[in-house]
Amino acid sequence: MTAILGISAFYHDSAAALVVDGAVVAAAQEERFSRVKHDARFPAAAIDYCLREAGLEAADLDYIAFYDKPVTKFERLLETYLAFAPVGFRSFARALPIWLKEKLNTRRTIRRRLPRAARAPLVFLDHHESHAASAFFPSPFPEAAILTLDGVGEWSTTTCGVGRGNNIQLTHHLAFPHSLGLLYSAFTYYCGFKVNSGEYKLMGLAPYGRPIYADAIYRNLIDLKPDGTFWLNMRYFNYCQGLTMTNSRFHRLFGGPPRRPESDLLQRHMDLAASIQAVVEEAMLRLGRDVHRRTGQRYLVLAGGVALNCVANGRLLREGPFDDLWIQPAAGDAGGALGAALFVWHQLLGRPRDACPADSQFGSFLGPRFDSAAIRAYLDSANLSYHREPDEAALVATTARLLAGGNVVGWFQGRMEFGPRALGARSILGDPRAADMQTKLNVKIKFRESFRPFAPAVLQEHAHEWFDFALGRASPYMLLVAPLRGEHRLPLSEEQKHIMAADPDLRRRLRVPRSTVPAITHVDYSARLQTVDARRNPRFHRLLTAFHELTGCPVLVNTSFNIRGEPIVCTPEQACRCFLATDMDVLVMEDVILYKTDQPQRLCEAARAEYQARFTLD
Repeated sequence: MTAILGISAFYHDSAAALVVDGAVVAAAQEERFSRVKHDARFPAAAIDYCLREAGLEAADLDYIAFYDKPVTKFERLLETYLAFAPVGFRSFARALPIWLKEKLNTRRTIRRRLPRAARAPLVFLDHHESHAASAFFPSPFPEAAILTLDGVGEWSTTTCGVGRGNNIQLTHHLAFPHSLGLLYSAFTYYCGFKVNSGEYKLMGLAPYGRPIYADAIYRNLIDLKPDGTFWLNMRYFNYCQGLTMTNSRFHRLFGGPPRRPESDLLQRHMDLAASIQAVVEEAMLRLGRDVHRRTGQRYLVLAGGVALNCVANGRLLREGPFDDLWIQPAAGDAGGALGAALFVWHQLLGRPRDACPADSQFGSFLGPRFDSAAIRAYLDSANLSYHREPDEAALVATTARLLAGGNVVGWFQGRMEFGPRALGARSILGDPRAADMQTKLNVKIKFRESFRPFAPAVLQEHAHEWFDFALGRASPYMLLVAPLRGEHRLPLSEEQKHIMAADPDLRRRLRVPRSTVPAITHVDYSARLQTVDARRNPRFHRLLTAFHELTGCPVLVNTSFNIRGEPIVCTPEQACRCFLATDMDVLVMEDVILYKTDQPQRLCEAARAEYQARFTLD
């Protein structure tokens, strides 16, 4: 037996992954255990979980793989500051102590935190090599082109190459400071959202706007070549030498200072979001076409934070030259832990790889699980009222009826997801046909901005009937956007068209019914698809089937089981707290059902007070 532990830490979304004899046994982000969103600290709890899941101890590890090279990254940091000196001293002075105390001592930290694994060799990989390995090795393709895109690793911001069998080779790269990820983050910052977590919001805001600033971006910020390579005009950015992403020249170009967080969103911000989204999509299309030309491959795999831009992914699939794509579900830094472990197994140890026809990531259900006995023990100790269903058929039938009746249901089943998306293990579900469901979920459950869209979970065998999505194609990880088919759209009156085109109040736009499934239909009729098949998630598939038989609709709203500012729930206790603190109606955990109306009011009030104290609620 060969056990390989992969670690990502100290930058964004620390995580651990364990590969045993080439099989992915466990993977999880540290935030799910610490409850600190995007926790970047050493993933001690995630490592402990991975070892427990495999029935191993640290002494059993054969290799430990770290997902990047801190010394090389520090060299880039020094060279960048020297290039801009003396400008940027404040930023340098703030970063240096963290590097000297923590990041440059990664080897020592790992050895100190895992003393019983002293005999295991420690391997440091290139950051984008880890991304590439996470994209190719679990993919269903025997060979494929590889494209990785993010903010920055050591020096690389974009790489491309090819994977064949048990080997990957990266042949071309773009270097810092020229980065699609940092360009997108600059607009995230400028529009008032938090860098490294608000990019989803910017992408969700884009369909409300028009890309009227795209020409200004091309003229002033980015020189985009026909092959997708690009050069950024650093006169408009501040991320190399300062504490912000943009500078006064950028602000003058786009008509004013950055939006203050939580202030009103103006049409200008929507148009800026649409503009940078259009530019990034065009860059990804050109990069995809060029890597296809270079490699001649039929398939493409992607990873890196930019690969979470599901709108761009959808366009690349529809308009690009590849037969199919596969995107790492944990495409950001967390997935680097998995890539590092798989790289050691396949590429360094030379072990063979047999591509699985679906993929070898098991639906990305790689986190902790809690059985019915453990759940009931917690509920009894917490004095919560619950009902236990006699079998799975009764469970899904009851849940389907509750959903069809307009109830919002917390769905806690099996192993927790690895990656940022809830895929039917730690999900909040709703009826997509309900006109008020999007607003109810955003405002009363998630406590987040009302403009943000929700994703549909759809039976894979019916996806082509509801979306412009090829029969048999899969999107199991919610990383592709597709348009809703015309027969499910509703005609708009002239007044409604005017509201959709020009009303500055996003809430009025949201109230315009656009389809028979308004809760998952964005303003441009797009939807971020999760196709659900019986192999990856059989119970969730059976729930969708029961809902389809009851309503004629094979779609459910699926959003992550958390509120704004909180990581996705991991344990039954966390799920119950979220359930009690919000306007969620029902909680289903394995074979147990809790109804909000049955719970003591004092417990609901206490949970709400705790959430208000810990998280930012609107």
